[in-house]
Amino acid sequence: MVMWMFYKVIRKLIGNLSLIFNKICSLIVFYGNRVTFVSFKTSGIPYVMVARGGSFSIGNNFSMNNSITGNPIGCYDRCTFFVDRDATLTIGNHVGMSQAGLICHSSITIGDYVNIGGGVKIYDTDFHSLDPKLRLGSADMEHKAKAPVVIKDNAFIGAYSIVLKGVIIGENSIIGAGSVVTKSVPDNQIWAGNPAKFIREI
Repeated sequence: MVMWMFYKVIRKLIGNLSLIFNKICSLIVFYGNRVTFVSFKTSGIPYVMVARGGSFSIGNNFSMNNSITGNPIGCYDRCTFFVDRDATLTIGNHVGMSQAGLICHSSITIGDYVNIGGGVKIYDTDFHSLDPKLRLGSADMEHKAKAPVVIKDNAFIGAYSIVLKGVIIGENSIIGAGSVVTKSVPDNQIWAGNPAKFIREI
């Protein structure tokens, strides 16, 4: 019993020190990548890379889990934010996400009060050309398809889902865990599956 109590006290102390350390390191990462933000809290340290000419902004009360301790659902990744040249990544107010990857080559816009589950990936590009001949040479990246992604207010994206280029997820809509979203989802609907399909109205 004494050992259990000692363990809990030490764990709490280490946890509090880690939160302070993580916040300081995250601030350095944000400032170093010219990220504009209002306020955030974090468990762990995100990976952030904003290319020259890219823009990354975060609203008020942003919450991110970058470690298994922040959201113990079996995902050990940290949040990844990549913004390419002349691309724009915008995260609204009161957004929460865990171990998610937002890869922005054009435009990704996250509305207010959005929840993004553990391991979710959002891509606004195919990354490579669809032409096999172009993929063999240096012109590959120049011919990759890109299209903006928009996640509207109050949407909820379940763990390990993938949202692909050109998709709009409607207000209040829910994406079931493990889904691959290839086309836009209207407001107030639940979609799930691979590829994601309409399940029912909310």
